[in-house]
Amino acid sequence: MSVLFTSDLHLGHENIIASCGRNAESCGKDFSSVEEMNAFLIDKWNRKVTEEDEVYILGDLSYRSSISVKTYLRQMRGHKHLIVGNHDFKWMKNVPDMEKYFETVSNLEIIKLDGKLLTLCHYPLLEWNGSGRAKCQETSLSWLIHGHIHNSRNGAFQYIKENLPCALNCGVDINGFEPVTFEELLENNNRWYDRK
Repeated sequence: MSVLFTSDLHLGHENIIASCGRNAESCGKDFSSVEEMNAFLIDKWNRKVTEEDEVYILGDLSYRSSISVKTYLRQMRGHKHLIVGNHDFKWMKNVPDMEKYFETVSNLEIIKLDGKLLTLCHYPLLEWNGSGRAKCQETSLSWLIHGHIHNSRNGAFQYIKENLPCALNCGVDINGFEPVTFEELLENNNRWYDRK
């Protein structure tokens, strides 16, 4: 069993293809439709995730989808935990039986994984539990895993790069469009922020 992290799939959201540059350069495929993007993301998910895996979705699973989010969730393997993002509230109203699809649903979660304390939130935070001691990746036991900023190099990007070495973006746009382990997340973020 693996513990995996992801966010900002935006299933059903046609405009995300252009706004985040989801194309051949970023993911090896140009999408002719939002349905093609949805199928790509779900296929990537299921190639990586087994039925036994725990997957933390840190928000924005879907947005402006013309079909029910249940259709996507039925296709996606693993035990899913939802950390609510800003684009989840609307579709959540149409899924009254959330417990059928998610092990947990929360706004923020703190978990322990391999001796590390992980704060999980859709939004990047300036501080989290133990963040005062999280100044060096090599010695840190306290980490923030977040989404929300996609692959943007504007706004929070520079601040996170320069000041928060233990804040990791789990958005699909910088993590190979699939859920990732903590180790993969760390490697992808170090490359994204040019930290090493």
